[in-house]
Amino acid sequence: MSDGSLPSKCPSCGDRLLVVKLQCVSCGTEVNGEYDMCPVCSLDEEHSALLKLFLDSRGNLKEVQRKLSVSYPTARLRMEELFRALKGDVPPAAPTDILEKLRTGEIDVETAERLLSGEE
Repeated sequence: MSDGSLPSKCPSCGDRLLVVKLQCVSCGTEVNGEYDMCPVCSLDEEHSALLKLFLDSRGNLKEVQRKLSVSYPTARLRMEELFRALKGDVPPAAPTDILEKLRTGEIDVETAERLLSGEE
């Protein structure tokens, strides 16, 4: 990544990455092992940008809503998705994502109904 931040997913297969080596910039001492990245470091670009916006807004959700130019419920939903991502929970598909997949023919009506009802 050009900004110096850690990638959150494997660029080849998309799976999670594992830190296996740390090195001191002063003396070169190396620490080897298998370490999980911190939850914040594991966020994708969209969630990372939302977290930065949330922190810049000092946790004021109305300010986040204003800066995103979305409704308050939409801002709240995006923050809930961010918090789920920080916990490592797999977020359910958003209704708008489900409807878009239905519109483009990626899924059929029955699948959309199951996804919207939380069955899948």
